[in-house]
Amino acid sequence: MIEKEAEKILEEFSKALEKVPELEETHYIVDNLNRTRADKKRKHNPKRILKNAPVDEEGNIIVERGEWTQ
Repeated sequence: MIEKEAEKILEEFSKALEKVPELEETHYIVDNLNRTRADKKRKHNPKRILKNAPVDEEGNIIVERGEWTQ
């Protein structure tokens, strides 16, 4: 039953592909390839970055220990 349905689907797909016109292969739609932005140095504020880090009662940053370390 499933094989007959699969064959029917493949036949219909093959018929549909016959109607698709032959076209040249296109790789890129636009001419702007490999566009990059200029590197900029950003100012970092460690106090602001660490503000959201979880800390214990003594002010130490709490981090998760990796499962691979024992």
